[in-house]
Amino acid sequence: MNMGKTLLLLIFSMSLVACSSANSQEKLVLDSYEKDQHRTLEEIIDNLLSNKLLVPIGEVPIQKDNLMTPEVLELGKILFFDPRLSGNNEVSCQTCHDPKLGYGDGKPTFTRIDGTNGLRNSSTIINSGYYTTLFWDGRASSLEEQALGPIQDPGEMNQPLDELVEKLQAIEGYEEIFLTAFDDGITLENIATALAAFQRLIVVNETRFDQFLKGDRNALSPEEIRGLDLFAGKAFCITCHHGENLSDNEYYNLGLTSDDKGRFAVTGEERDLGRVRTPSLYGITHTAPYMRDGSIDTLEEVIEFYNRGGDDHSNKSMFMKMFMSELHLSEQEKADLLAFLEVLGGEPPMFVQPDLPGFK
Repeated sequence: MNMGKTLLLLIFSMSLVACSSANSQEKLVLDSYEKDQHRTLEEIIDNLLSNKLLVPIGEVPIQKDNLMTPEVLELGKILFFDPRLSGNNEVSCQTCHDPKLGYGDGKPTFTRIDGTNGLRNSSTIINSGYYTTLFWDGRASSLEEQALGPIQDPGEMNQPLDELVEKLQAIEGYEEIFLTAFDDGITLENIATALAAFQRLIVVNETRFDQFLKGDRNALSPEEIRGLDLFAGKAFCITCHHGENLSDNEYYNLGLTSDDKGRFAVTGEERDLGRVRTPSLYGITHTAPYMRDGSIDTLEEVIEFYNRGGDDHSNKSMFMKMFMSELHLSEQEKADLLAFLEVLGGEPPMFVQPDLPGFK
């Protein structure tokens, strides 16, 4: 039987059993995996290519009212790099989402506009156009909705939105640039539309993983194939990281010890305490440090985190408790898994700051 199907059947059946038997359930999954270890490489490839949860990434979804014209995209790039969108004229979108740092900032948590440390890691915006919700806690449902949030946030860019349009209108050249993109010139909606359009250009897609899923059986090395097999099986990565952007767009608490309330701050539901949205894995080699609090520096340490079953937050995901209390990965398996994850890094597009209006 296809190993992916075997695992899904085991997971479904075992989820009906009381948590007190979690260790024995985990052993069943591991035993099932061990029995499949005598497959040939070609058999493993066949199983992976038939796994419906593994699909090559498609085109970025676009809002029907965002035309993504060259003029809109150029305006979005200008706005992305312009620090005058902040209250102190010093912080731009690029400050926390630097192309040279995987469109993050390379810090555990972002730096507030007053110089103090923020609560969360600056999420990379690589492939952000694929998500159904934005931010770690999912408080925005589109890039257009997300775009204005950091601008007006007192801790981030601290620019009151009711003053932003007039501020940009006062900068020589901005009105003309907006009018090339939009008939009605500078508006908050047009600012959000342009920023969202530009962010949809920041994509990692044609990785060797995608080439493999499209039928190139030689796109991945034997080590990477074994790593993908672990990803889809014994390591349980595929449970949350599946679909065309390797994110199920759901929310989980991995056990991280943190005061961050996660999704609870949006819903007010106790079950969401500490839960955050599953991030994509595309571009992952460029986006350290990892986790929503930036507490893990390397991919090797990420693998060790999951191998030991995560940490012990009181609202830790039941799936983590039942099936991932320990993964029991060998050193070779950890090396294979790392090799596959590194394939997903790809090469993000590099954008540089354009000439900004009003500057001589």
